[in-house]
Amino acid sequence: MLSASAPHASTDDHGARTGPEASRMQGQWLLARLGKRVLRPGGLGLTRRLLTVAPAHGGRVVELGPGVGRTAELPPAFHPSSCTAVGPDPEGRERVTAILEGHPEAGSVVADAAATPLPDASADLVVGEAMLTIQSSEHKREIIAEVARVPAPGDRYVIHEPALRDDRSPEELKAVRQNISRTIMVGARPLPQSSWKELLTGAGLMVKWTGSVSMHLLEPRRIVEDEGLLGAIRSWRAVRRTPGARERVRAMRQNSRLQGRMLSAVGIVARKPTQ
Repeated sequence: MLSASAPHASTDDHGARTGPEASRMQGQWLLARLGKRVLRPGGLGLTRRLLTVAPAHGGRVVELGPGVGRTAELPPAFHPSSCTAVGPDPEGRERVTAILEGHPEAGSVVADAAATPLPDASADLVVGEAMLTIQSSEHKREIIAEVARVPAPGDRYVIHEPALRDDRSPEELKAVRQNISRTIMVGARPLPQSSWKELLTGAGLMVKWTGSVSMHLLEPRRIVEDEGLLGAIRSWRAVRRTPGARERVRAMRQNSRLQGRMLSAVGIVARKPTQ
């Protein structure tokens, strides 16, 4: 989730934080608390396209950074023989395990995506959505190197991340990254599409498909598309009832519109060579 301008919490004379909690939370977790389940930059539509190009039918799936577990629910693309969620958050394990409760081969691992305990060639599809952008340059490379080890030869790694424009100066791109980081209250380091591809090919993977859409995560139409009408209504009600949330979400949406000319959402399918 990358958008928006968020006010910083004020402090009293003793340095304690004051003001609504919604004004201090990282953007993605605020939206999750408000009932937003799809936090992917290109929405559910781009995720579905990725899983159509790289389907999981009957295969072993590993999902990195599963968040609130929305991807793991998706039919018909997600009918794997096994599904393993990998993330550093124990709460994420509980959410994904609950979603996949009826699946006999579902599991989860609490671990850094750059150092998983998964065996070599233990997956047919690895999925990572909206999780590389918040990593440092070095950690991005470490995660992708680890991912290149996990799929079986010939199998795939799918990413879904924000992408900066390739035709802008380093100074402009730096300013966009700084603005994003301030507004979502977490370090954000999106890359141009060409740089995302270079990271994948640099780890020995072959880029087989690329697609992009606009970053409209907080636009009303996209919210309805991603959450359904009832889900969107529940989320809007939560915004109205949560102190500080309306102002924060409004500022996030306005800032997202301003950044729209510099950012898009990109989905990439890469394949591990057979030799």
